[in-house]
This record gives sequence, C-alpha cells and structure tokens, in this order.
Amino acid sequence: MSSLIEIQKKFLSAPRYAVVGASKDQSKYGTKVLKWYQRRSKDVTPVHPKEDELEGLKTVRTIGDLPAPKETSISIITPPKVTLGILEQAKALDVPALWLQPGAEDETVVTYIKENGLQDRVIYGGPCILVEGDGIIRSLL
Repeated sequence: MSSLIEIQKKFLSAPRYAVVGASKDQSKYGTKVLKWYQRRSKDVTPVHPKEDELEGLKTVRTIGDLPAPKETSISIITPPKVTLGILEQAKALDVPALWLQPGAEDETVVTYIKENGLQDRVIYGGPCILVEGDGIIRSLL
C-alpha cells in the first residue's frame, strides 16, 4: 500500500486537475482550492452541476465530462453524501488520484474507499492541499 506522501506526490504530478465543490462564493473552501490551482498555473477544470463558469474557467457538469479523467487528479470539497457519488464515478472512470479535503468524508465514505481498494489513490482523513500542497510540489522538483 502506498504511503500518504506517495499518493500526494502522484496527485500533484498529474497533467490535469479538477475541483468538485467550487462555487461563486469566494469564502468557500472549494473556491479557495480552485484559486490555489490557478495561482500555480495548473490546468484545472471546475466541476459544477449548474454553473457554466467559475473564476473565469468553463465548468463541466460531472467528472465524466472531463476531457481526460484518466489523467486528472480531482480535489473534492463536497458534503460526504455527494463525495460518495463522486468516488463511485471516479472508480468507474479510473481516475488516478483524488484528494478529499477536510469535511468531505464520513464513515460511509471511508468504508467505501477501503472496500473498493481505493486507498492507494485517495487522500483523506485530514490533509489539506491549501496547507500541504506547496511543500509537496517543492519535493517533486
């Protein structure tokens, strides 16, 4: 089984990124995570079921609408019930790495991760990309 740092490095080595949970509300963490990618010139796509554009970027409705889900690391900042559905889609699409931001998981989500063998590609249980992301990027240089 991969260590947390190995999964984080894999996550931040992807050629593309997506953020599920960004909105027009600048105070929400989903939007802060989206802007984090933008400030680092990452190829990022917001995923939103209703909005056509967030932070000047065209959105897609679902992760299944991403141009290359098998090459995309996905940040998830959603309530656990929504997170579970995203994980199910991500498994079916063979998404390489997912980062559940604090609060995006509950016991049901963690059980799903473990029962479906996703521990090697899902970061969960507390680490936040806004806190740890830059250090991980530096370690990749």
